[in-house]
Amino acid sequence: MAIAFFWVFEPGGNVDHIAGHGLIPEDVEEAFYFVERFTTSRSSGLPAFVGPALNGDRIFVVYEEIDANTWHVKTAYPI
Repeated sequence: MAIAFFWVFEPGGNVDHIAGHGLIPEDVEEAFYFVERFTTSRSSGLPAFVGPALNGDRIFVVYEEIDANTWHVKTAYPI
C-alpha cells in the first residue's frame, strides 16, 4: 500500500507536534513501513498504527485519511 504522509513544516504543524514527543517524520514513515498493527485511537476515534521508529522504539501514530493514498498525521509518540 503506497501512502503519502501530509507533513506541515510550518510552526505549530504536525512536524512540531511530533517533535515535542522526540520524533521526526522519518520515524513515522519507518513505523508505517514496518507496521505491527492497525488500530483506533481510544481518545480521538481516529485510525492509528503501531510500529518501530528509526531507533527501534515502538511508537503509536494517529492519523486522518485525506484520501485513499494520503494520510495527515495528527500525533505520534513512543509507547
